[in-house]
Amino acid sequence: MSSAPPSLPSLSAEPIEPGALLAIVIAAALPPLLAYNQTPAATLYNQLLALSGWGFALLLWARQSPGWLRGAGSPAALALALLFIAPLTSVIWRGLPSSLGLEAAAVLGAALAVLMLAQGVRREQRSHAAEAMCWGFLVAGGFSIAISLVQVFAPGWADGSVIARSGIPGRAVSNLRQPNHLASLMMWAAVAAVFITERRGWRAALGPLLFACVFTVVLSASRTGFIGIGMLAVWGIVDRRLSRSARLALLATPLMLGVSWWLMALWSAESGHAFGAASRLSEGAGSPSRLAILRDAWDLTRANPWFGVGWGEFNFAWSLTPFPNRPIAFFDHTHNLPSQLAVELGLPWAGLVLGLLGWALWRAARGAVKAEGDDALLRRAALMIVLTIGLHSLLEYPLWYAYFLLPACFALGLALPADDGRTSPAPALPWQLAGALLIAGSLFAVWDYQRVVVIYAPPDEAKSLNQRIAEGQRSVFFSHHADYAAATSFPPGKLALAATRRTAFSLIDARLLMHWSRSLEAMGDVQGARFVADRLREFRNPTGDNWFASCEEAASAPPMPQCTPASGVVDWRSLR
Repeated sequence: MSSAPPSLPSLSAEPIEPGALLAIVIAAALPPLLAYNQTPAATLYNQLLALSGWGFALLLWARQSPGWLRGAGSPAALALALLFIAPLTSVIWRGLPSSLGLEAAAVLGAALAVLMLAQGVRREQRSHAAEAMCWGFLVAGGFSIAISLVQVFAPGWADGSVIARSGIPGRAVSNLRQPNHLASLMMWAAVAAVFITERRGWRAALGPLLFACVFTVVLSASRTGFIGIGMLAVWGIVDRRLSRSARLALLATPLMLGVSWWLMALWSAESGHAFGAASRLSEGAGSPSRLAILRDAWDLTRANPWFGVGWGEFNFAWSLTPFPNRPIAFFDHTHNLPSQLAVELGLPWAGLVLGLLGWALWRAARGAVKAEGDDALLRRAALMIVLTIGLHSLLEYPLWYAYFLLPACFALGLALPADDGRTSPAPALPWQLAGALLIAGSLFAVWDYQRVVVIYAPPDEAKSLNQRIAEGQRSVFFSHHADYAAATSFPPGKLALAATRRTAFSLIDARLLMHWSRSLEAMGDVQGARFVADRLREFRNPTGDNWFASCEEAASAPPMPQCTPASGVVDWRSLR
């Protein structure tokens, strides 16, 4: 027997400002839809739009959330506070470049503010806040569905500025330019569709909305998305508070997956175009490279169990540690959140953070089970938003992107126990200042980013490359991009080596390793030059293979020192 539709909560004596609700809709909807970007960071503007959007939400919601201080001691808030400290400690004690540390701290600080804001929303206003967020996801999902259809069926229409071009034939990537990100956005849109149609009584619309989301996941060919569809079906099985029609629609999502697959297979056979999901499935259920990187990350964790390699230093440590059987792709993340925290923070710190997050999820799940009426729908939908992105975080690193992290924190805050009205109102000014700072900081970051954009995409009558690099190295948040240009374009020597050591915390590739080795050689460190060259050999990259080809040629000149392997292991810390 189906349950009655949840009633709309009555507004409190102090009604919600329409602008506050609109701010949440915009913060959730716009960041995933922005296609415009500038080299070298493809999704930077999406993330800045998320930060500024949630900054507006903080500004306008501060007075609507009088109990925000109540969440300061919650397990989730403590976990984020510990993560906020991590990049700052790496800057002070481990040599992490300040640009990378400030960037990470700013995003984590914003996440903590958004979480606490959501926890402080009055009980009677929570459904309105949740619906605003869900409308944002539904708007972002709807436009992303249309963008995905263009990318797969009419790729010539994608101009790169309004609709991003897909770099993977036969697969949709949306304007986030990543299939798994598109799949996670579709999971959020599906959860939002359940919440809105149940709350508004628009139950006939749920089936078509879910099918559109599932079909787009098939277009993305994301294996993570396929598992997410299974989670939707499980939701339909276990949540008896949903209406019968909603549960049936959720239970039908695997069938929708099968129908979508069949339709795409027919289209591919008739048109001769690639069907990305079929090609993806032929690769197998798992990724050997992902399993190998997890194995290597665990080896690094065992070697650094107490304090880890340092926040933001996995890329540096892994690339410069001998791993003869390493994946040949360059990885800057372990593609698994617990593994990433363990290797960078060490087991005690990571264990405390993960324990606090697990405690928060347990509280949210327990509350969702016990909740009644409209509060039950709200808390279960919010929990599903967190769980679906949590699934993605076990296979990739979506929470390193502000457009996923901040909504996930808001959803987690709504899933946790609400302010019961007995908390003394907290002053709104600190949260208003935090919102204003996020907005101002995002605008500054756009200006600051132009210092490095001109290095990679110089305008007419631009300054010399060396001048542009020098100005880019003065960037507050993005100097590491200028350092990469310096490391790979300056003559081997002291300046190039210093730039290499800084940018290596952000990006290591074959080109950088080759220039790194040359600069070490120029500085007289032949053993270090050979050691770095040995790491390049392990990646079996065409750039390195071409460089080492001279070692096999007839000797018309003395071979370069890198032709001889290093005589011992160099500690990666000594190369910082």
